[in-house]
Amino acid sequence: MKLEGIHHITAITGQAQQNVDFYVGTLGLRMVKKTVNQDDPSVYHLFYADENGDPGSDLTFFEYPGAAPGRAGEGMVHTIGWRVASADALEFWAERLEGAGAAVEERTDEERLAFSDPEGLRHELRVSPVSDQPLIAEHPEVPSEMALQGFDGVRAYSSRPAASRELFEQALAFEPIDEGWQARGSDRGGLYVFDEPPAERGVQGAGSVHHVAWASQIDEHEQWRERVIAAGASPTPVIDRFYFRSIYFREPSGVLFEIATLGPGFTADEPLESLGEKLSLPPDYEHLREQIEATVKPLVNPRTAAKSA
Repeated sequence: MKLEGIHHITAITGQAQQNVDFYVGTLGLRMVKKTVNQDDPSVYHLFYADENGDPGSDLTFFEYPGAAPGRAGEGMVHTIGWRVASADALEFWAERLEGAGAAVEERTDEERLAFSDPEGLRHELRVSPVSDQPLIAEHPEVPSEMALQGFDGVRAYSSRPAASRELFEQALAFEPIDEGWQARGSDRGGLYVFDEPPAERGVQGAGSVHHVAWASQIDEHEQWRERVIAAGASPTPVIDRFYFRSIYFREPSGVLFEIATLGPGFTADEPLESLGEKLSLPPDYEHLREQIEATVKPLVNPRTAAKSA
C-alpha cells in the first residue's frame, strides 16, 4: 500500500484576484474549481491544476481578504517544487516571470529556478528526471513543452527531522532518499524534504502554506487512517469534501498533513470543459449560495476572459 505522491497543496492568499491573475495568467495553470472553504464558507477556496484537474498538480488557496503577510518557520512548508521538462523550460520561465515582475532568485543551479508569488510564497521549478505523466494545462502563451508538469515535492522547516522518520517510513511508507523522503505509488511520486529552520517564528498568513495533502486510493483511505493512529498521530475522522475525502493530522515537525482520495474529482458537479468558470458549492452548502454570492467578490478568470474577448 503506497501513497500516490502529493494530491494537493493548500496555501493562503489575502487577494483573490491578484492570486488568479498570477497562477492562471502568468503561471498558466487552469482554475478547475471556484468554491468556498468548507470549514469557513464565507471565503473562497480556489483550485488551480492541469487541464483535467488531476491530483498531483492541484494548488489551492483559501482567500482571507486583507490577510497579513505570512512567514514560513519551524513546522511549516516553505517551498513548493514543480516539475518542468528541460533547461530550456527554465530559461523560458526566468524570462516570463521577470517580465511579469515576479521575484526571481539568482540562479545557483542549472536545473532549478526559484521565485516567489506576489505575496511571497516561494516556488522552485526543477528539471524532472522521473517518467510520471506530465500534468499540463493549456495556455496560449505557454507552449506545452515549457509548461509546468505537476508537483515535484515540498520543502519544510524542522529542527528535529529525525523525529518524523518513524511515521514517514513505517506508517506512511515513505522511502528515504538523499535529501529526505519520497512517497511513490504505481503512477506518481512526490518528495518531502526538511531544512534547518530560521530563527524567526513562523506566521500563518498570506503567502504561506496551510497544508500538504498526499494521495490515497479510495479503497485504502480508512487503512491509512488506522496506520496513522497506530503510529501515535491523531488524525481527524474521515471528512467528505465532496470532490475527495480527507483526513488531517500533524506530523512530528508540526506540518499539517492531509491524506486525500483520488476521486470522485472536480467533474462531480460540472463538466470538464467548463471547470472553474462558475461558483461551485457542494450539496451541503447549496442552501448558502445567496449568502455566499453576496459576500465573496466576483473574480475575473484570465482564461475565460480571453475566450470571450
